[in-house]
Amino acid sequence: MLGIYFSGTGNSRYALEVFLKELDSEAKSFAIEDINADEQIKLHDEIVFAYPVQYSAVPKIVRDFIEKTAELWKGKRVFVIATMAAFSGDGSGVLARLLKKHGAVITGGLHLAMPDSIADEKVFKRPFEKNKANVENSVRKAQQAARDIKGGRYKKQGLGVMPRFVGFISQRLWFGHRTMKYYSKGLKIDSAKCVGCGKCAAVCPTGNISVQGDTVSSGKKCTVCYRCVNSCPMKAITLLGDKVEQQTMIEKYI
Repeated sequence: MLGIYFSGTGNSRYALEVFLKELDSEAKSFAIEDINADEQIKLHDEIVFAYPVQYSAVPKIVRDFIEKTAELWKGKRVFVIATMAAFSGDGSGVLARLLKKHGAVITGGLHLAMPDSIADEKVFKRPFEKNKANVENSVRKAQQAARDIKGGRYKKQGLGVMPRFVGFISQRLWFGHRTMKYYSKGLKIDSAKCVGCGKCAAVCPTGNISVQGDTVSSGKKCTVCYRCVNSCPMKAITLLGDKVEQQTMIEKYI
């Protein structure tokens, strides 16, 4: 058993860790950015893939990883865990279809409601208690799903025709195009707040952020994971909005 994940604020990583601990305590997990991820996929036939849904679609960085490792997925049995804040319809299904295209056998899917990573839009701000409750509920749900698998029952959330239709109508039709390419407009850095600590560059999964002295700049390969916005100790970075409303790294809720 192997865990593979991509995670912005830590939701998908944590959900995967909880799930694997209940299902197979010996199983290890690797981020898609890990240089050992490809080799680990080669060595395992049973894989759990966790990732955060964006607009009822697969983030660009995850799509690129699947395409890069396309030849490795043939015959692999994959269970998909999709983490999300807003209901996406077929979060697990959209990744499942991509994996099936390359020969994977999809064993099931699980949807987990977690704190929203979009930290700079007031509309997505939730009370701390609500976010914490969502995490606790997701932990219970992940543990139960793992116990079900031990009993031979695999959840199939997001894998049917109706969830696919809902995911398309509710989000992909309107916003899905945003995940087909990297966000190229760049981050907004408040120079009055930024202290040049470099944490944003250190956590960026695509290497899109650079720090030179006290100057922070970004390129055109942002996958909108919001890791930098939520990690900045000075709340000096925004992406889609203009003000950091609420940072939601998973460590706040566990």
